[in-house]
Amino acid sequence: MKVLIIEDEKLAARRLEKLIKQYDPAIEVVGKLDSVKSTVKWLESNPQPDLAFLDIQLADGLSFEIFEQTILESPVIFTTAFDEYAIRAFKVNSIDYLLKPIDLEELTGAIEKYKKTQPNTDNIVRRHIFDNVLNLLTDNYKQRFVIKVGEHIRSIPVDDILYFYSLEKATFLHTSDDRNYVIDYSLEQIEKLVDPEKFFRINRRYIISLNSFTDIISYTNSRLKIELLHSDDNDVIVAREKTQSFKKWLDR
Repeated sequence: MKVLIIEDEKLAARRLEKLIKQYDPAIEVVGKLDSVKSTVKWLESNPQPDLAFLDIQLADGLSFEIFEQTILESPVIFTTAFDEYAIRAFKVNSIDYLLKPIDLEELTGAIEKYKKTQPNTDNIVRRHIFDNVLNLLTDNYKQRFVIKVGEHIRSIPVDDILYFYSLEKATFLHTSDDRNYVIDYSLEQIEKLVDPEKFFRINRRYIISLNSFTDIISYTNSRLKIELLHSDDNDVIVAREKTQSFKKWLDR
């Protein structure tokens, strides 16, 4: 069996490959790709794999864009950190889905399901499936984020999150009880997943909620300075090009 992994987190891709090899060392991973662009390029110059593991969020956008630009005829097993409700629309039509963090038992079940459905499965993943899922993802904003703390998994309600921020190539969320957690999303991805009525991206490093600040101060060059709760960062500035839209966001 030849398998293609499409996953933008290197650690997640390596873990998935390791689990696949644990399941069956004879399986060949023919490629590990991290973006829509690289996947489209690979598919246009390589034979279709027997099976594809496809993450929803990739480095340069939603993986559904792949199906707008090229043909992927292989059966698909989705890997995602989205809550289950967001993928109900295509659960029946795809081979299966795996919620991160993936374990060997779940992976085994998904591959066994793939084997049982071949060759009777219609391998072409229909575009309307992805349209349905995309509508779910845009109409129903995330209600919680799943995070890992050591060996434990926690679910953080969005209402408990004060702000998201990036630091040293990692992304964190900060909660109302003054805790920081690393999450497997970029700020660009988070911006699409959270309700814009509740969260606003003020600059390249921060997405803040309405409950996240104690003061807003006029700053140089028509900018605004934000004093965040539980934060030692004294340089949280609303980007100048976002100042007007930020004021409108506040004045609703």
